[in-house]
Amino acid sequence: MPHRPHLLEWLKDAANAAAYVEAALEEDNPAGLLQALRNIAEARGGMARIAAKTGLNREALYRTLSRRGNPQLKSLAAILGATGLRLSVTPAAPR
Repeated sequence: MPHRPHLLEWLKDAANAAAYVEAALEEDNPAGLLQALRNIAEARGGMARIAAKTGLNREALYRTLSRRGNPQLKSLAAILGATGLRLSVTPAAPR
């Protein structure tokens, strides 16, 4: 993926990373959200560092953020926190 180095550099900025997660959430695609979180983890310290900060081992982190992953809220909050982000809730747009 030729644009990957540029994406990872862009995701080092917290505002960009937050916008990236928000865009992934709007897609209503859990696998896409997990891919976004993997990219952010790689950009903002690497998987080994994020694993150490969350208390997960690296294999568990990879498994949690895999396409088939189903992270618990506690794990999701820890991963976001380790990357400098946090969970928040906003009103949904009217349908």
